[in-house]
Amino acid sequence: MEANKIKVSKEELEQKKKNKFAKKTASKSVLLGAAFLMATSSIGPGFLTQTTIFTQQLAASFGFVILISLILDIVAQVNVWRIIAVSGLRGQEIANKVLPGLGVVLAIMIVIGGLAFNIGNVAGAGLGLNAMIGLDPITGAVVSALFAIFIFVYKEAGKVMDKVAQIAGGIMILLMVFVAFKTSPPVGEAIASTFMPQEISWFAIVTLVGGSVGGYIMFAGGHRLLDAGIKGQESLPEVTKSSVTGILITGVMRIALFLAVLGVVSQGLAIDPENPPASVFQLAAGDIGYRMFGMIMWAAAITSVVGAAYTSVSFIRSFHPKIEKYHNWVIIAFIIVSTTTFAFIGQPVNVLIIVGALNALILPLALSIILIAAHKKDIVGTYKHPRWLTVTGIIVIVLMGYLSVITLTEQMQKLFG
Repeated sequence: MEANKIKVSKEELEQKKKNKFAKKTASKSVLLGAAFLMATSSIGPGFLTQTTIFTQQLAASFGFVILISLILDIVAQVNVWRIIAVSGLRGQEIANKVLPGLGVVLAIMIVIGGLAFNIGNVAGAGLGLNAMIGLDPITGAVVSALFAIFIFVYKEAGKVMDKVAQIAGGIMILLMVFVAFKTSPPVGEAIASTFMPQEISWFAIVTLVGGSVGGYIMFAGGHRLLDAGIKGQESLPEVTKSSVTGILITGVMRIALFLAVLGVVSQGLAIDPENPPASVFQLAAGDIGYRMFGMIMWAAAITSVVGAAYTSVSFIRSFHPKIEKYHNWVIIAFIIVSTTTFAFIGQPVNVLIIVGALNALILPLALSIILIAAHKKDIVGTYKHPRWLTVTGIIVIVLMGYLSVITLTEQMQKLFG
């Protein structure tokens, strides 16, 4: 009898160890998936074009812009992810607790922005398949949308989304690093100019920060962790590490593309203004390079389609029990609307310009909400927000708020002037 008890207790102990290991492994997978979801959401068609154009304009000095934008990105993301985790609330729920109704305003801004940009993401996926295998862009967009929809039809959509983000992100980085080596960029000059730039563009900095952590992107990873049950003060070290990892993944991709373009520019080769990033790849590796660009463009676009749809819908999930219950189907509807708009209307340029400018304002607004929430006990309980995060967060709000208003004013003048 005693021997049986010992045997049972040993078996139970072994099972507990296995369960603990499985839980830890699953948690690590989700944390990495959230980091890649945030990173790949920001690496869309616009990311590729902006990085190429700014490198053309600023040459090696663009390294400084990347460095400053990465620092600002990390401050914004660490603040947002920590407060989402410690409060156990989504962005719109936090905003409503700070000021009733504010969450609705934030949700509307993010959903409209996410929908508009998803039209561009779907278009980018179509162009990617066109460059990769010669498929008609509209057909390519529809095929890509079906791929994205399949992810959310699957029962364990969150796990599939994590895997797709990680695989696509890994492929993009490897191909980008390969092209960077092919162009033989002046690395020494790039490093020197990163810390001692000959030219500084604040417009480039605000564009990069807005594109990396603006709009829905700043909440993508935090909301993913919340849906996976990772929350509370005890999870903060892992959450913080995951948020920084996401920014660093974006940084590696940005630096690799910067070096690839710098290599082409330093050789005096002319980049096609009609499609700057594709031109860089073609100049670097010929027809194979162009096919590689197609793969990168498709991977960047499809992960942005998934990230935009998932995060935008996460902002309205708490508004009605039916949306919460059928949120995967709402995400699918979001993707269908984006694809249909592109297929029948094209990219509404005026809408994209206005929403792009408004998107820049979401970062200072959302970060202000997060910092106020960080010091409200009814939201964060006994948690004490680090002072350095509050101070640096305020600096990002002031800087991005000022530059965003200037950018919005300029865009409006161009549109209606």
